[in-house]
Amino acid sequence: MRKALRSMLTKVVVFLTVSSIIGAALLVAQTTSRQMKSQQKVPSRSEQPAQQKTADTLSNIRLDTTAGVAGDTTTADSASVPPSPPPFEYRKIQNNAFGVGERLMFSVNYGFINAGDAVMAIPRYDTVAGRRCYRVEFTVNSLESFAWVYKVEDRYLTYIDVEAIVPLKFEQHIREGTYRRDFIAEFDQSKHVAKTSEGEYPIPEYVHDIMSAFYFVRTVDFTGFLPGEDTVLQNFYKDKSYELVVRFLGRQELEVGAGTFKTVVVEPLVREGGLFKSEGRIVIWLSDDERKIPVRVNTKVVIGSIDVELSSYSGLVGPLQAKTD
Repeated sequence: MRKALRSMLTKVVVFLTVSSIIGAALLVAQTTSRQMKSQQKVPSRSEQPAQQKTADTLSNIRLDTTAGVAGDTTTADSASVPPSPPPFEYRKIQNNAFGVGERLMFSVNYGFINAGDAVMAIPRYDTVAGRRCYRVEFTVNSLESFAWVYKVEDRYLTYIDVEAIVPLKFEQHIREGTYRRDFIAEFDQSKHVAKTSEGEYPIPEYVHDIMSAFYFVRTVDFTGFLPGEDTVLQNFYKDKSYELVVRFLGRQELEVGAGTFKTVVVEPLVREGGLFKSEGRIVIWLSDDERKIPVRVNTKVVIGSIDVELSSYSGLVGPLQAKTD
């Protein structure tokens, strides 16, 4: 029993972060045309000798013509140097969903037992790589009454570009029982590279981490989604991007500690690898309004089910129209 509860609480941390993955799926739905990374063709080995020969020929022509007409060298020089790619320009996403000062609080329940608390907050702005970012903090802590079973003190940080709503830096600091993990990733969105504490890896354009995607989804309109509709995305985790399918299940009115809300219901499905493979079914309820705050996360486990429910909130940028009481 104790071993099962420890396993359950480990999953709780994962289930709390799953709502952030959903945003990246909607990024695909809204910006599919932008998801194809522009790549410059690299010549094969068989092509390189020919290209070198051409370059040598152009060089000889330039040298020969210098003695006759000095002005003719411009064309030869231009032909031998490929044009520079245009400078990267960050997209601009309209955001009326969240801002500095927001704080969302959740209770983590195993059956009738309150096992822990979680908080998602945006305390201030920060600067990363010269760009203004939201500093987003996510903490998960087991209650003292439950810590004797399995103590959890996890902290996540993501720095989200204010204009592009895309991460520039991500931190993960896990303290679960005797397990420790500290991970940092810096996302160079212009060069499509993630530099992490464990290595350097290529990333797709406007890739998300497990937290930033949730904040992106809150800028997206769900109106056009139909039950059973799937979207596919790539999400960076640890050392690579994984394919994630998100299925829109429908709408439902739901009562939690923070009140009664009209919600949209979604389910993430992982085809291979990544954070959520073989973790069981996860269903997520988000407020069906402009704020898109997570209201509930549910998953089934071997010896019951886990519910993560919104208990209170403050500092929102506007009213929750989905709240019905």
